[in-house]
Amino acid sequence: MNTHDTKERKYPETERPLILIDLSSRPHPELSPASLQGWRLYKTESLSEAESLLQAEPFIVGLACFDWSERSNNEALIHFFQQHHQIAWIAAIWPEQLQDVSLRRMLFENFYDYCSLPLGNNIDHLAIILGHAYGLYHLQHLESRKLDDDNPFEMVGSSPQMLDIFEQIRKVAQTDATVLITGESGTGKELIARAIHQRSNRQEHPFIAVNCGALPESLIQSELFGYEKGAFTGASQRRLGRIEAAHQGSLFLDEVGDLAANLQAHLLRFLQEGTIERLGSNQSLEIDTRVIAATNIDLEKAVKEGRFREDLFYRLSVLNIKVPPLRDRGEDKELLARFFFNKFASDQKGQLKGFTQEAIDAINRHAWPGNVREMINRVRRGMIMSDNQMITPQDLNLESSMLLPQAASQEALKTLEEARAEAERVVIEHTLSQCHHNVSKAAKVLEVSRVTLYRMMEKHHLQHHKESPQH
Repeated sequence: MNTHDTKERKYPETERPLILIDLSSRPHPELSPASLQGWRLYKTESLSEAESLLQAEPFIVGLACFDWSERSNNEALIHFFQQHHQIAWIAAIWPEQLQDVSLRRMLFENFYDYCSLPLGNNIDHLAIILGHAYGLYHLQHLESRKLDDDNPFEMVGSSPQMLDIFEQIRKVAQTDATVLITGESGTGKELIARAIHQRSNRQEHPFIAVNCGALPESLIQSELFGYEKGAFTGASQRRLGRIEAAHQGSLFLDEVGDLAANLQAHLLRFLQEGTIERLGSNQSLEIDTRVIAATNIDLEKAVKEGRFREDLFYRLSVLNIKVPPLRDRGEDKELLARFFFNKFASDQKGQLKGFTQEAIDAINRHAWPGNVREMINRVRRGMIMSDNQMITPQDLNLESSMLLPQAASQEALKTLEEARAEAERVVIEHTLSQCHHNVSKAAKVLEVSRVTLYRMMEKHHLQHHKESPQH
């Protein structure tokens, strides 16, 4: 039977699929199709058999009966349930096993609920648990599919780094604590922030994004906190700030490291007290919004250099998500290229079928200093420029592209930090040259603020470009 077909199968309410993993040597006849009416029971007696079944059938809930006292199997059990966390697992165990602290921890981290054996007259209680778990997880599955349909660029990845990011998003979404997302420009920090919001209990309320580096210092305070009529020349009416607009929802502060010192103080006060004052008003307003911040600079270093408040740093970084650069994501480079090709295929009237093997090799060798954003741009360019059915390295403009250190066999070996710095410098030099050394224009192309670009130019000793004339 085709696996894809089984994944799409729709079950009647009386035939909801239920997997039972029975690894216990003690008898428990109450766990049988006769006692579990309304479910289509699939019984397995090994983890490997269960693994195969989970690949073939779309289970939402599962029962697991095992002996925790058999220590040799415990690590395999933990790994199995962690790998299949998308299923609502209910454990059927004997009460004396709950004396074991490690079992209680495992149940807490990986299971929806548990019931005690023997069930006896409590079979109805198990039926209620199963029904609740099925209803809750079924809604979550529907929501996940809806989110995937709504996102123009879903987060895509199968590398260990991205699977870890997905797991962090699931955990972080269940709290209201502030989150600091760090990573290079173009890695998808805003996508992660949106994913956190969409999976939180604030999803029905606004998600407001503010690029702190793109707004002039003279405007950002009024943009964030709002103002009253007459607060300054031109303030002809009251205006709500972004923080207030995000009430009961989430506020995403991108490039938070570029905030001026006085605005850092205002933001700190809001995080501490949960109140704001509009410009031109002395009235404090209580605002309930979750703050998610992002930056592509090293905030800890900025704190040490006195460019960022230490107390604000700790307020923002209660929870941390570090996004890996694309060059460190292994097989994700090819996966993303094919994903975006399929995403944009409907825009093309030609007969494009994909990438040549040489193009895939070039994609895997390229250092991707612009990360996923650069990937999107190059794939789009390749689809437009290609005159054939297959996209070539030339179409992607990668025929003489910057290579990862491993690919340049005749070059001297470099540290990862040296390679990153060189990639960044080359991209900045090239962009400035293409923009005739117009820093404002180059900053827009690179999608960073002018402040950030000036800082990067100083880092790479490119200050002389700042005064170069336009042509």
